[in-house]
Amino acid sequence: METVHMDPSSVIPMTGFDDPVQGSQRVFRQVLDAMSHPGKIVRIQDLDDAPQPLNKSTAAICLSLVDFETPLWADSEIASNGEAMNYLRFHCGCPVTQDPMEARTALISDAAALTGFSRFSPGTDERPEMSTTLIVQVNALTQDGGLTLSGPGIETTRTLGVDGVSSAFWDAVRANNALFPRGVDLILSVDEHIVCLPRTTQVEG
Repeated sequence: METVHMDPSSVIPMTGFDDPVQGSQRVFRQVLDAMSHPGKIVRIQDLDDAPQPLNKSTAAICLSLVDFETPLWADSEIASNGEAMNYLRFHCGCPVTQDPMEARTALISDAAALTGFSRFSPGTDERPEMSTTLIVQVNALTQDGGLTLSGPGIETTRTLGVDGVSSAFWDAVRANNALFPRGVDLILSVDEHIVCLPRTTQVEG
């Protein structure tokens, strides 16, 4: 893993939160709400803009949760974009790794190509918290879709629709659930909204 510094000759990245402390705390609470209620669509509205290909909710989560102790991995579309990577390095101060197994946070812009999670760390039975959290950018989220979710944080069941992922993605989600207490945690993001699918969530449909 290497710590990659921002190119000093590059343009200063666009601004992050207007108030970094308050903004970070608000987004943290919003993510906690989404993680505590899997499948619930939660609005993240603390950023006016973000550098492409990052959407606003992905950028806000990174600014809130990613820091110098959080190795970051990004897929090729994000990693090859100098503006996006400079933005993350400048605002988060995070080490960047080219090995997804080393990452505590992974950014996925091409959700359709994500068909499995085996290259990311599932943690261990003794230390499941050492797993990777995947932030996956999707095309759309709807609360009345064809998926049925159950598990901790869901009173009975919750329905969800996700546009932009393959059927193999959902096979991987089911396999991930079977690994518990190991497994990755997922944050699906689109524009100003997110849905969390922790490893404890069961998905049918």
